[in-house]
Amino acid sequence: MDISVQLRWALAGTIVFYVVAMYALSWIAQKKIHDNQDYLVAGRRLPLSLAWMTLLATWFGAGTLITATDEVRDNGVTAATLDPLGAGVCLLLAGVFVAAPLWRMQLLTFCDLFRERFDARAEFCSALISVPSYFGWIAAQFYALAAMLELFFNIDPNLGLLMVAVVGTGYTLMGGMWSVTLTDAVQIVLILVGLVVLAVTVLLHLGDGSLPLGLAELKNQTAAEHLELIPSESTAALLGWLSVLVVGALGNLTAQDLLQRIFAARSEKVARHACYVAGTVYLTMGTIPVGLGLASAILFPDAAEQGVMATLAQEFLSPPLAIIFTLVVMSAILSTIDSALLGPASIVAQNILPRFTSVQPLLLNRLAVVGVGLCSLGVAYMGEDAYSLLEQSYSLGLVGLFVPMMFAIYTHPRNAVPALASMVAGTLVWAIHFVLGWDWFLEGVALVGRWQLPMALSATAISLAAYLVCEPPWRMRWHAGRVTNEANFRP
Repeated sequence: MDISVQLRWALAGTIVFYVVAMYALSWIAQKKIHDNQDYLVAGRRLPLSLAWMTLLATWFGAGTLITATDEVRDNGVTAATLDPLGAGVCLLLAGVFVAAPLWRMQLLTFCDLFRERFDARAEFCSALISVPSYFGWIAAQFYALAAMLELFFNIDPNLGLLMVAVVGTGYTLMGGMWSVTLTDAVQIVLILVGLVVLAVTVLLHLGDGSLPLGLAELKNQTAAEHLELIPSESTAALLGWLSVLVVGALGNLTAQDLLQRIFAARSEKVARHACYVAGTVYLTMGTIPVGLGLASAILFPDAAEQGVMATLAQEFLSPPLAIIFTLVVMSAILSTIDSALLGPASIVAQNILPRFTSVQPLLLNRLAVVGVGLCSLGVAYMGEDAYSLLEQSYSLGLVGLFVPMMFAIYTHPRNAVPALASMVAGTLVWAIHFVLGWDWFLEGVALVGRWQLPMALSATAISLAAYLVCEPPWRMRWHAGRVTNEANFRP
């Protein structure tokens, strides 16, 4: 980007100050760490004010601010189905269905649920399914932030990736969930304020100084098909849209980075209400990047080479505000990085490595954070094709883990066989389609492929069928979700 030397130095100084401030918060947080529970779930002491902010910051990152705005610009509001719509709905559903019962179990990781309700085999299998998808997601965040460093400072992308990985991994390593929570609180405030400032500025420009007129112009000048959230041109398009929504809303319920924040709340009431607040704010604030994507198509009909957010900030914000907004985007990406690092690292340290080592748990968790950071950096260095492939595995949470998780919460499983069958069946179906490059269920089989059934929904249905074959509904022992980690219902 063509910016003055003075502005470049001002931006560099601001970023350095910001990074130092984040490390200072992490150093303060480190003093709160006395054991594994402090490191992984902040000692289960998060109040509502911190719990909802760290939940919101978990996913409100590069996907929402950068990818979604660019996609909405090109394809309309239907491109916002996965994020922010799916992610926001997921947070609300978490508050309704999973926050309270899982908090009562006093777990440290999502996979602990499988150990408590099924057995160690189910725990290990769920861990192997959960972890890999994070590497691509983290690598994508590394890449997004490194691209910003290249854009503003002409820093070589390879060096930029290393710098981003060191910064993000460093402060996550220091204080665990306490570091993540305190830095998330600062970052989400910057994000929300920055988004509002940019949105108001753009709408005032569209409306010649009037916000209501700006909103009216945004609606009037946007093509009708770009305002259509739910596609109506065909049944296949509708099913495809529904599949994306379900992946975002239900598949993410199995995400360790989400559930870890629920576990960290100081009460089940706080856990539940934090999900409600975060989900509501996510859906509300998520409309701003969507609106900015639509506005950019009006203001800049030609493709914006450097992305919607960068273009709007450069055109409509004064230099000081542009610096602040750049910091906002960086905050969003960093808040996603720290959450994404700690989540899989917790599973690796709690549910995989203890089988092979006797290293002290707190040290093992810190080593796992470093390991996840290094693996993600390696994926980023392998190039966009590599991390894009891994990023596509976000569907695994839905197809392989959602069904056994819900039965673990709301029934008393008799043994681990249904969970293992469900995980293997759903994951195997997904993996076969992924390798073959099929977007629809049995796409290469004429009799079935012509129906264009969404692959993720079909694989989830097979996962459910596998569970029910091994444990039919009439043999299940149902309850209202009031489970604890002391209660083991296996005969």
